[in-house]
Amino acid sequence: MNNEKLNLIRLLTGAAIFITGFILEIITKYDFFPLFLTAYIILGGDIVYRALKNIFKGQFFDENFLMSIATIGAFILGEFSEAAAVMLFYQAGEYFQDMAVRRSKKSITDLMDIRPDYANLKEGGNIVKVSPAAVRPGDIIVIKPGEKIPLDGIVIEGSSMLDTSALTGESVPRKAEIKSAVLSGCVNLNGLLTVEVTKTFGESTVSKIIDLVENASGKKAKTENFITRFARYYTPVVVILAFLLAVIPSLLLDGEWRTWTHRALVFLVISCPCALVLSIPMGFFAGLGRAAKNGILIKGGNFLEAFNQLDTVVFDKTGTLTRGVFKVTSMQNANGFNEKELLEFAALAESFSNHPIAVSIINEYGKDELKAKSASVSIDDYKEISGCGISVNMNGKIILAGNDKLMEKNNITFTKSQSTGTKIYISYNGLYAGCVVISDEIKKDSREAVSALKERGVRRTVMLSGDNPGIARVIAAEIGLDEAYGGLLPHEKVEMMEKINAKKNVNGKLAFVGDGINDAPVLAMADIGIAMGALGSDAAIEASDAVLMTDEPSKLAEAIDIARFTKKIVRQNIIFVLTVKTAFLVLGAFGAATMWEAVFADVGVSLLAVLNSMRILNKKI
Repeated sequence: MNNEKLNLIRLLTGAAIFITGFILEIITKYDFFPLFLTAYIILGGDIVYRALKNIFKGQFFDENFLMSIATIGAFILGEFSEAAAVMLFYQAGEYFQDMAVRRSKKSITDLMDIRPDYANLKEGGNIVKVSPAAVRPGDIIVIKPGEKIPLDGIVIEGSSMLDTSALTGESVPRKAEIKSAVLSGCVNLNGLLTVEVTKTFGESTVSKIIDLVENASGKKAKTENFITRFARYYTPVVVILAFLLAVIPSLLLDGEWRTWTHRALVFLVISCPCALVLSIPMGFFAGLGRAAKNGILIKGGNFLEAFNQLDTVVFDKTGTLTRGVFKVTSMQNANGFNEKELLEFAALAESFSNHPIAVSIINEYGKDELKAKSASVSIDDYKEISGCGISVNMNGKIILAGNDKLMEKNNITFTKSQSTGTKIYISYNGLYAGCVVISDEIKKDSREAVSALKERGVRRTVMLSGDNPGIARVIAAEIGLDEAYGGLLPHEKVEMMEKINAKKNVNGKLAFVGDGINDAPVLAMADIGIAMGALGSDAAIEASDAVLMTDEPSKLAEAIDIARFTKKIVRQNIIFVLTVKTAFLVLGAFGAATMWEAVFADVGVSLLAVLNSMRILNKKI
């Protein structure tokens, strides 16, 4: 059974015993000391224990000490129900706070899935399965289709497509061939690769990612709880005032020590900050609930509070500002061919491929149309030309589809496209037909999100991407970002984040928004790590402090609005509680307020503060 369930059981048990004793006391007019003492021990035993432990450490003045001395004072006065009630209110506040602040990014279990379990080491003519840690630079390993690349190295034999999304976040597979550098953590999709290892496992890319997440998680300081800071000053002041209230008038008014001691203990009970303890976490709890209602999961009140101070927001590109779905964005026909013919040639050439680029071309042309066209023509002699593209024979005419190298290799006169994106050049029977441009589609609310952040005072917006630097800059300009950096691996993103962090305002906060496993290190090291929840990886979500469940970057502005309104309500509660508390302290010191009145006022103040906090849930964002 976890601590949350145990705390709830303790709270409910203590509350049930307290209510039983309270009702019996009203009915019978007798004190039910055993019931109130039992409730007190259940609800406040750990508080008294912590107070004693802190005293032995020399830490006298904290909220545990104040709660303990105030309630023990109530028992001395014979106010048993009040003593138990104070602990009940305090524990209720603590329970709500525990619900609001959940464990954040300590768990990186899912990230460990990118760690390879073994390496196929080539020894002579044999293949031996060994631990990646046992492989040394210069050793030869074999990666079969479907396996993770266990160590960084250079391909010395074979070719294949690699899924690099765990490292770069890019959904388009990359070609690996002889002399290509391959990184650990990638997945070999189809061909058999023989690789010469260049780094030990400890120095490999996959190990760096895991280490970065673990180390970055420890860098972030926790927001200090307000009540602890407040108690550093409040607690010693009220304890000293209570002592002076008991001693000085008794010395001046001989024989009145019982009256003034009674007032001093009442003063201590009144000073107990349970209304404050309850109202502050309830305000943040309501703010977290309102954010969740809007599809924004924030993993604690301290992170919600940090949204008020956002100075710099750093975005990943693919899956964050763009959809991560590739589509035909433009076509440039040439030599008398029209766009329909150009797309048709491209679709026929790519009809045998499952590559994402091929899929995007086929989807643009139409699957049914391609099926009908393929039935009416003869397509054969399909060839995949390594590092260049595809060649097919259609009714005796050769169609070439690929990069500029393919055109140059076949002596096709063509014009290089200046468009941003992946360019597929097409030739038909030796004549250049044009270029099809494939690009990642920008999310419809990305521009709106950046504009809304600027309106809310975010000074700097930046993009970090594993994609081509030129593409990253063009997309950043379209969206309205201040800066963009491309071609970055995870450890390079961390290095860039450290540079960006050094330039933020002193009291400002840095947020990073990403969606992939490769984003986990920077999510963990940012002041606020924000993950995309619908399409984001589990590791990114675990490493983050907030999750946008709808994958809409415009939700960031909503999070800021909710954080600001929450701060306003919490501030109102603090001022209201402290004002009423001060008034009753004065009344208690002059004997105008009894302990019952003080507790009743405290409960009333708590209720009003909670009702005020509930306004957050109904606030239109």
